[in-house]
Amino acid sequence: MTEHVRSLARGLAVIRAFDAEHPEQTLSEVARRTGLPRAATRRFLHTLTELGYVRTDGRIFALTPRVLELGYSYLSSLSLPEIAAPHLEALVREVQESASVSVLDGGDVVYVARVPTSRIMTVAITIGTRLPAYATSMGRVLLAALPPEERAQRLAELRPRALTDRTLTDPADLSRELDAVREAGFCVVDQELELGLRSISVPVRGAAGSVVAAANVSTRAGSRDVVREILPPLQACASAIEADIAAGDRRPR
Repeated sequence: MTEHVRSLARGLAVIRAFDAEHPEQTLSEVARRTGLPRAATRRFLHTLTELGYVRTDGRIFALTPRVLELGYSYLSSLSLPEIAAPHLEALVREVQESASVSVLDGGDVVYVARVPTSRIMTVAITIGTRLPAYATSMGRVLLAALPPEERAQRLAELRPRALTDRTLTDPADLSRELDAVREAGFCVVDQELELGLRSISVPVRGAAGSVVAAANVSTRAGSRDVVREILPPLQACASAIEADIAAGDRRPR
């Protein structure tokens, strides 16, 4: 007997159909993006509208801020964002660049903590933003940390596409890159996610020693030697976060 609730899965698919590139859509567009029949799409959209998660003018549909409630319980239960924030703030003061922490979710990284400086990306990054793991330095750090079988499965499930003319999309090339990242203990991605953007990331380990997140610093491409100038303070930031995670895990409950 399956525990899978098909209607719930379909309702969540309708919510996920909206993203930064498709914030407002007609019923037909949502049906096309989800692969659901128009009649089913209409029922889900109107149900979500009644619940306050979707707004409509009768033709165009869009998510409302209430959707954030769906992820808030998860994010608020994490100690990681709260722990990471002061260390990211100190790192940003030192290097004068934006810094973030993210976790891996399927084939994406999800931002759980961020301290920006000047905006250098065309995509606005906020808590909860998702980006493709294969094209980001944090994503590669997190993928590289997976056990070999799980990593191979994740790579097989990815459908990489070229986001710039520098993006690695060949699975074999990505696998070799992940081997190198695991060996080096850090990752630099140069203009593979967006032209003009370069980032460097390191793993963040939990109390048990396994990688639970990644921390990064983003810069303008060609502006700095990120390995020489930014890697040491970034590693120190990750170590400070890890120490606080370990201290919290030892705290009496």
